[in-house]
Amino acid sequence: MIYNGFKGLKLSALGMGTMRLPVLDGKNSQIDEVAAAEMVAAAMEKGVNYYDTAWGYHDGNSEIVMGKILKNYPRESFYLATKFPGYDTENLSKAEEIFEKQLEKCQTEYFDFYLIHNVCESDIEGYLNEEYGLLPYLLEQKAKGRIRHLGFSVHGSLETMKRFLDRWGEHMEFCQIQLNYIDWNLQKACDKVSLCKERNLPVWVMEPLRGGKLATLPEAGVAALKELRPEEGVPAWAFRYLQSIPEVTVILSGMSNYEQVLDNLRTFETYAPVSEEEATVLQEIAARLCAGVPCTACRYCTTYCPMGLDIPKLLEMYNEHIFSGGGFIAPMYVNSLPENKRPSACIGCRSCEAVCPQQIKISEVLADFSGKLK
Repeated sequence: MIYNGFKGLKLSALGMGTMRLPVLDGKNSQIDEVAAAEMVAAAMEKGVNYYDTAWGYHDGNSEIVMGKILKNYPRESFYLATKFPGYDTENLSKAEEIFEKQLEKCQTEYFDFYLIHNVCESDIEGYLNEEYGLLPYLLEQKAKGRIRHLGFSVHGSLETMKRFLDRWGEHMEFCQIQLNYIDWNLQKACDKVSLCKERNLPVWVMEPLRGGKLATLPEAGVAALKELRPEEGVPAWAFRYLQSIPEVTVILSGMSNYEQVLDNLRTFETYAPVSEEEATVLQEIAARLCAGVPCTACRYCTTYCPMGLDIPKLLEMYNEHIFSGGGFIAPMYVNSLPENKRPSACIGCRSCEAVCPQQIKISEVLADFSGKLK
């Protein structure tokens, strides 16, 4: 197992995410505890020491099951992370109640890593609102040793991430972002990594395989990668790409079965980051996978939009929604906008299209986007 240093700790480069544990009868809330325990046992045996859960995973049962499983191991043999669910604004006034319940569910006296969960456009105002007293409470728990390291995860835009860091950054020790060779450009993860570097924040990675989309590739993509490294499996390429980013400390993989655990463990036996040539091939594959509206964000369109819509951002979210086959990121962003700034506010005047260098049928795209979000 590869390890990376963090404030005197030795963290396994591969962390076990517990959002997609095996379930019974296809029911997300019913975790197959026997199978999950076997997965943890295999991970422990090969040196994985970072386990990540959250209040909402598996309808609230991930923390419970992980608490049961990890209770069988010496507390000093692993690092446990969970998160405060402020993405539901009703929880912001319940910090103490939720934190105490999380300790009980996880059967632990402290969390090694605790995150403010999913900083994004729809919850940033709540997270920044000092009236809730969230951060002072978490800092108090840290002073008591019940939280060893405090950080945050972000699915929002770079601007939202900056707002959070400008207010609370001095108290944050690490940042968890969605990062893979698709999102390096699609979600502008490259800019988030740069911001973390600027703020001296090590990066924790979520969605390294983009929800499994990078575990399999079209034949042409597979063939191109086989020419470079004949023995390397397709999922391993996503991890090798992340190994080439110096700011990355922990890569969380939401493994769903025993075979995935074994495959990932084999990958993380070695440090084999991609070369510049290999990174270029991966980005070419990424471009083919998420080919959508070819917006270059020149912003000519916004000058002529009578509704004042942020068209480039809406097109970016459209591409995200199309590639994801739905998902929550685009709806989350659009729902944070005023009604008169959403895709549905487009009046179809086509003034933007007259000046678009890419000749995008913007009015049709926004109408399609609006329909997909209903």
